[in-house]
Amino acid sequence: MSRLIRSFSHAFRGILFALRNERNFQIDTIGGTLAVILMFFFPLSGLERALIILSVALVLTLELANTALERVTDILKPRIHPYARAIKDVMAAAVLLVSLAAVAIGVAIFVPYLAEFFRF
Repeated sequence: MSRLIRSFSHAFRGILFALRNERNFQIDTIGGTLAVILMFFFPLSGLERALIILSVALVLTLELANTALERVTDILKPRIHPYARAIKDVMAAAVLLVSLAAVAIGVAIFVPYLAEFFRF
């Protein structure tokens, strides 16, 4: 049991590290929190709720992976190496694509509810 607690402790320490040190993770966390709050405010279907949860989890997970890979790249190869730059750029692109998809999902789900709420 203590191994399980220890592994959760490491995971939460990683999340706290990202929250304290990574601006993009902070922004993504705020956006994800807002989406989850809206999810409980509007009468979403089960599928809509699942898509919101999956989108938020995917963005945050990929942002954490990006942060970890950036740190490893910085250790193994200085920033001046072209492969290090390519690795960082590709990971940033992956986060961007997932983030754009999450925003599109959020817009598709929430705009009709917001329009009805504000009677547009």
